[in-house]
Amino acid sequence: SVCFFPSQKPKSELVRTSLRLLTSSAYRLQSECRKALPAEPSPAPDIQLVTQQVIQCAYDIAKAAKQLVTITTKENNN
Repeated sequence: SVCFFPSQKPKSELVRTSLRLLTSSAYRLQSECRKALPAEPSPAPDIQLVTQQVIQCAYDIAKAAKQLVTITTKENNN
């Protein structure tokens, strides 16, 4: 796992929340992508549903990354 704050836990609850969203969304993205490539002889996945879930996960990852950039930029400027 990647550690953004190697020396300590982030003090900001907003940073912790963003990191949790980033991590959970990345795990969900990985899971949804695996569903798109099922092992035989699994039934074919609902590609439209999987695609919607992948798009939502990607959106959540981008949202969490934006939150982190915004928060850390503000904290570094204070």
